[in-house]
Amino acid sequence: MVIHVDFSIKEVITATMVLFAVIDIIGNIPMIVSLHNKVGEIQSGKASIVSGVIMISFLFLGESILDLIGIDVNSFAVAGSFIFFFFALEMILGITLFKDDEPETASIVPLAFPLIAGAGSLTSILSLKAELHTINIIIGIVLNLILVYIVLRNSEFIGSKLGKSGLGVIRKIFGIILLAIAVKLFTTNIQGLI
Repeated sequence: MVIHVDFSIKEVITATMVLFAVIDIIGNIPMIVSLHNKVGEIQSGKASIVSGVIMISFLFLGESILDLIGIDVNSFAVAGSFIFFFFALEMILGITLFKDDEPETASIVPLAFPLIAGAGSLTSILSLKAELHTINIIIGIVLNLILVYIVLRNSEFIGSKLGKSGLGVIRKIFGIILLAIAVKLFTTNIQGLI
């Protein structure tokens, strides 16, 4: 008996890069440092685990929720491509299109949701599901959560080493990658709707 696993390093890299760009944990270092200064200890382990549970649950249940309200994955992926496009514009141009209130406490709510497992990353997960195999998306989520944990634990150190200009360069590079992914996601899934 042969067990077929749809593992693909290319798909893992795609999922990891998309989620890294959308979660934008490096770009959020200034906010994390500010949170740390306000409330003291940041619960990095707990925030990473809870956000992982939210994202993986949404990977499996998100499609059922869409079916319940009568939306197919292709339509959601096209909508997701627009969100990627606007996130990419924010990152490349240094503008703010999506405005969230700054959280006041470093508890699960502001860190796990919406900072890590927010609307952007949940939309990304379902959009990726239209393109990639589930196992590769899960690996991409786990790799991002490891990075998120490391950044949360060392946010002040990373922020001081990269500096404002270093953070800006990283945001712009991942903005361009995200823009290219948005175009690909749109062109691939729009065909399924026509």
